[in-house]
Amino acid sequence: MRDWKFNHIDFSTYPVYSGDDLGVLWAPEKTTVKIWAPTAKIIELRLYKDGKGGEEFYKTTLQADGNGTWSTILNGDYEGKFYTLRINDGDWLEEIPDIYARCVGVNGLRGMIYNPAKTNPEGWKHDTRLPFKSFQDAVIYEIHIRDFSVSGNSGIENKGKFLGFIENNTQSPDGLATGLSHLEELGITHVHLLPVNDFYTVDEENPSEKYNWGYDPLHYNALEGSYATNPYNGTKRIKEFKLLVQALHNVGIGVVLDVVYNHTYFAKESVLNQTVPGYFYRQKPDGSFANATGCGNELATERTMVRKYIIDSLKYWADEFHIDGFRFDLMGVYDLDTMNAIRKELPGLLLYGEGWTADKSPMPESLRAVKTNMSKLPGIAAFNDDFRDALKGNDSLKKSKGFISGLSLREEPVKFGVVGAVYHPQIVYNYVETSKNPWASQPDQCVNYASCHDNYTLWDKLKFSCPKASDEEMRKMVKLAGALVLTSQG
Repeated sequence: MRDWKFNHIDFSTYPVYSGDDLGVLWAPEKTTVKIWAPTAKIIELRLYKDGKGGEEFYKTTLQADGNGTWSTILNGDYEGKFYTLRINDGDWLEEIPDIYARCVGVNGLRGMIYNPAKTNPEGWKHDTRLPFKSFQDAVIYEIHIRDFSVSGNSGIENKGKFLGFIENNTQSPDGLATGLSHLEELGITHVHLLPVNDFYTVDEENPSEKYNWGYDPLHYNALEGSYATNPYNGTKRIKEFKLLVQALHNVGIGVVLDVVYNHTYFAKESVLNQTVPGYFYRQKPDGSFANATGCGNELATERTMVRKYIIDSLKYWADEFHIDGFRFDLMGVYDLDTMNAIRKELPGLLLYGEGWTADKSPMPESLRAVKTNMSKLPGIAAFNDDFRDALKGNDSLKKSKGFISGLSLREEPVKFGVVGAVYHPQIVYNYVETSKNPWASQPDQCVNYASCHDNYTLWDKLKFSCPKASDEEMRKMVKLAGALVLTSQG
């Protein structure tokens, strides 16, 4: 029985492939299938009429092509059909879509063969990512697709869906602007969408039964079906998300995607691991999965084909959906070379992330994209948690106070945030408790903020730390936090 430990394997000996044709790609006269699976001995391709249930109507085997790739050609038009792969590397692994799958059926059980041109809404060829001269001018508003419109008083018809973003002139019963109209009046430059790629926890057939932010990746290149009006037809979610991007671009708001290439929901059972066992993940010395993410695994971004996969995926999102930037969850798990390669491949896009990990990694900190290494990551920014905690108190200690709630001796870390985490002669760095030295080379490497989706909201945090404060005092503290964030460099 497989023990899923890989400390006996030298993954650097695996062949690599540099082509841009991996995945299942449709054309009217044929569909090409190409998979990188260097440890495979047999790969079966199965075709189905539906995205779940039923028997396959066709089965064939792929042929080894060299450089670890396997391929086959399906002659004829297979648009709208569903597919899976099953790989044997000495043992039969699970039936899965391919790791490059861009279109999937309900709950991501099977990939879908589709015509990309049919997913383009009217006027899509005229939609482009927004020109942006200075990243320091970005004002980013974080949004969860479901939460944005699901409220019963949102006045939005497509509650909790991608299409909730395209409805115009919506308002609450009190006449307050909601949805897209609310975003327009905020004066923001970008929205940061919490993960929209296909994630595991929410059942797309019963989306109201469970809630999740989306940090449990299932398929990196396919969209989440619970946000679509029809989760069974994978092309619907693609077109509806393009309509979302188009609507935001039409009102001058850029779109930043939250991406989670640091871990997968499953480790052993993930599509990555069921394709090339062990390769996509870092291991501890005993061969078990490393866990710098706190989620049971971490991707080995430094390995050649993992790096290629991440870059291929990001370029697909940027090109196919006209995305304006990416926010990297737990960016400290990524290696420096991969992040710099991403920067090179995506010129002009906004790139930033969390410059830390959730636990220890087998990769040395000197090689990882953490805050202390930002000087090695030109053109990439990190969140300034020093400033966040200085403003309101430690996020992990709900009763702790900060500058806006009246704690003394918080001036130096606040000033550290105001200048954008760069060197300034008027800052006494010994009093900046969490960062004794500047970590940003330029202010555009620093993302200042007071609150995000993690931990308590700013209002709740202040309620815990200042239980006797009146609502008027609470509002003043929130306004002070906003004023400091919006007038700081970064």
